[in-house]
Amino acid sequence: MAAMWALFVMAFAMNLGNSAADPDMLQDICVADYASAVKVNGFACKDEAKATAEDFFFAGLAKPGLTNNTFGSLVTAANVQKIPGLNTLGVSLARIDYAPGGINPPHTHPRATEIVFVLEGSLDVGFITTANKLISKTIVKGDVYVFPKGLVHFQKNNGKVPAAVIAGFNSQLQGTANIALTLFAATPPVSNDVLTSTFMVGNKEIDKIKGKLAPKA
Repeated sequence: MAAMWALFVMAFAMNLGNSAADPDMLQDICVADYASAVKVNGFACKDEAKATAEDFFFAGLAKPGLTNNTFGSLVTAANVQKIPGLNTLGVSLARIDYAPGGINPPHTHPRATEIVFVLEGSLDVGFITTANKLISKTIVKGDVYVFPKGLVHFQKNNGKVPAAVIAGFNSQLQGTANIALTLFAATPPVSNDVLTSTFMVGNKEIDKIKGKLAPKA
């Protein structure tokens, strides 16, 4: 399994990185300068002479994340916000953990295609095309599945034990729009008039959903 995982990472870095969704880099490295007041598409570069190995390192994907939340899943990102050395490189990773029955609910990544490698467990996964066609499959340990850029997709643990995947993206910061949270927990909120007309239900049902998805105090 370790060899398969290493092959996955290398293939991801070589292929997705070379055809990244982000703009091409114009220098060897551009370590993100989080403190810079300069506003650019991405992050300004800090002085290359001040770059260190720590700018290109992250240990946060080694352990399972806590999944005791509303959806029973947790995404641990390894993107440019965690690894400043990823700035301009057009790649990132994430680990997604799922409790038994947990779901990474329907969402989109506006800036990246996603490819997942199953570390453990069994998942029902799928995406919906712009022609409203569902393309879905059950995947298990060792399997790989791809979610095309911008399309609504999901993963659900169909087993009685925890599951986990490593996800790769061809963007340093893929962006995530959770469909339910976008519609029912936006700030300021989407008006009930829009939601009742869209889902053809009453205010009572909309308010109930909003209550369940509201941020915990």
